[in-house]
Amino acid sequence: MKRASAALAAPLLFWPMTGSVAAAPEAIATVEIVGVAPGAGPGVDRRTLPYAVQSADGDEVAASGSGTLAEFMARTLVGVQTNDISGSPFQTDLTYRGYRASPVLGTSQGISVYLDGVRINEPFGDVVNWDMVPEAAIGKLALVPGSNPLYGLNTLGGALALEGKSGTSDPGLVLDASLAQNGRRRIDLARGALHGGGWHSFIASTWFAEQGWRAHSDGQLGNLYAKVGRDSAAMDWSVTLNGGRSRLRGNGLLPDATAASDWRSAYTFPDQTRNQLVQLAARTTLRIDDGRTLSAQAYVRSSRRETVNGDVELDEEGIGGQFNTTSTRQHGQGASVQLALRNARHQIDLGATLDRSSVAFAQFGQDGILTPEREVVPLAGAEQEPASSVSGSAQALSVYAADTWTLAPSIHLTASARLNRARVGNRLTTPAGAQPAERFTYVRLNPALGLAHALGGGWTVSATAAQGNRVPTVIELGCADPTQPCRLPVGLQSDPYLRQVVARTLEAGARFERPGLHLSLAAYRTVNRDDILFLSSGLSRQGYFANVERTRHQGIDASLRLVRGSWTMRAGYSWLDAAYAADGVLFTGMRTVSIRRGTALPGLPRQSLKLGLEWQPAPAWRLGADLDAHSSLPTQGNEDGLAADPVAGQAPATADLRVGGRVLLHLRASWEMAPHWELYARIDNVTERRYASFGALGRDVFAAGGAPQDARFIAPGAPRALAAGLRYRY
Repeated sequence: MKRASAALAAPLLFWPMTGSVAAAPEAIATVEIVGVAPGAGPGVDRRTLPYAVQSADGDEVAASGSGTLAEFMARTLVGVQTNDISGSPFQTDLTYRGYRASPVLGTSQGISVYLDGVRINEPFGDVVNWDMVPEAAIGKLALVPGSNPLYGLNTLGGALALEGKSGTSDPGLVLDASLAQNGRRRIDLARGALHGGGWHSFIASTWFAEQGWRAHSDGQLGNLYAKVGRDSAAMDWSVTLNGGRSRLRGNGLLPDATAASDWRSAYTFPDQTRNQLVQLAARTTLRIDDGRTLSAQAYVRSSRRETVNGDVELDEEGIGGQFNTTSTRQHGQGASVQLALRNARHQIDLGATLDRSSVAFAQFGQDGILTPEREVVPLAGAEQEPASSVSGSAQALSVYAADTWTLAPSIHLTASARLNRARVGNRLTTPAGAQPAERFTYVRLNPALGLAHALGGGWTVSATAAQGNRVPTVIELGCADPTQPCRLPVGLQSDPYLRQVVARTLEAGARFERPGLHLSLAAYRTVNRDDILFLSSGLSRQGYFANVERTRHQGIDASLRLVRGSWTMRAGYSWLDAAYAADGVLFTGMRTVSIRRGTALPGLPRQSLKLGLEWQPAPAWRLGADLDAHSSLPTQGNEDGLAADPVAGQAPATADLRVGGRVLLHLRASWEMAPHWELYARIDNVTERRYASFGALGRDVFAAGGAPQDARFIAPGAPRALAAGLRYRY
């Protein structure tokens, strides 16, 4: 994505309070160019698209006072929420319109994420490792709604496209150092430069470390992003290196009783994840003439993940521990090419992509002992036994075409289609031995059609229909046999065929844009056919992945942004109805749940309200406040309103175990104390509100009285925290 102006005018953008009032949008006509596909290309005028793209740039992210990129999106982008299931700020479970981009293996992913045109959903499970995103190098982001086929596989509810900075777009030096409570330290460094002859270079790095606000939740990470290239009248090219390493510890969920007595505690530990990444990408754009542009890119990518989990075990001998570890190796390569044709009436894009990947995963278990502090340590002399492993490969080939056709100066018709062909193969090894090799092929043609009509006076109405798909992941294919169930989430077995998920979106909206005032309203409905869910096998704590008829996500997004003198105000509201649209019996890890059409999906608030206010009393000062309000969340395992599996001959134990809603207030301020130097501070959760962002039923083996009890487990929210930093720009 690139812009013809530095100002933003995305109608669904929840603007962070940034910039000088002297540069207010009243005086600047804005034309924002948005890429219609993840790869390089000239893009199209955002105003001609039949859907609203939320966008922001790196300066807005930095000035918002958010601690991480995911936090910025959750506070400022309509329809975006986070569930802090792991407890680490860089292991966030992010949702958009109820679809997830999560680092949790086994989670159903529905958002495709790209960095510089390279898809960064990992091959094994389509997970997104937010700790491997080079936040100091992000120059622009665009959140595209719906099942847009041009963004490829896994684009069921939306796509997030991140674009890295370069020496051309961001010359100069930026140094940002901050300290926060709970031992949090962070340093971001970025340096962009323009050289003679069109050469440019950029390098950025982030170092982060914290003790964590919960017990045993310390973590650290470091990443590096480097880009070098050359621009000329006829051709641009660049080569980018992205790498990172992290060691993060999360605590997971707490039972209500434990959380009430010690909000910062851990149920058991350790719970550690180590990630490593190296990615090399090359991109080139050739301007054939005024109406034709040819773009191409290629990449290689390699990542590693190691996890250690201390889990509690209950058997005939009492409470014990299990020391579980996993190891994942992933390698990928890919290339794409795009031809853009432009004239007075048509903006045509033709392209093709090829992606290949290989995966090796292994899980091990070891008997452990549970210390009085609830730490699980390996039992002396106990052997590390392999639980399951898989090696596999995947290949995805696609071709696509799109045309934005100007039927009249105020009417634009957009038509597109993408043909995906994916081939997935794997070989599983279980305690029973090696299983036969398997290979499945999936083919799907996904179309989209939309219309945008500028009515005059600043109003534009639009409507679109689109289809996207995702193919089953190895983790789902590895546990799809009801006769050989597995334990959630990574016990793998031989499996039968699973159908691909197909999502169809209908969306209509209206937006109003005038200097200093932006309004937007969108109504949408997305239906997943053959969605993949974890069903009950009828055996204790075991289940299997299977296709179900459908799930449904529908809702309304609305936003307002108003600039008046030294004041900037924003407001956003989301109403989400995410539900199962078929009958079935799920397995949630604790109990079986009978669902009916209309049963709400867990962990998603039905209503969300986001407010922001900024005041700039003097050129050097900015004061701001942000408020996030969310309604209650259905608890996983309580979707049917029951607290336990029904017992024959007894009345079912009904209970409303929803997680309560929350209202959080955050304050921030910045002061340009000297040219190029800025001092800033923020206070998160000013009122010290105790809240939870997720809930699930589980068995509390440490319950009062000494007898294990069924209980609700929650993901505790972070308490009040003060952070301060110093930023230097030159």
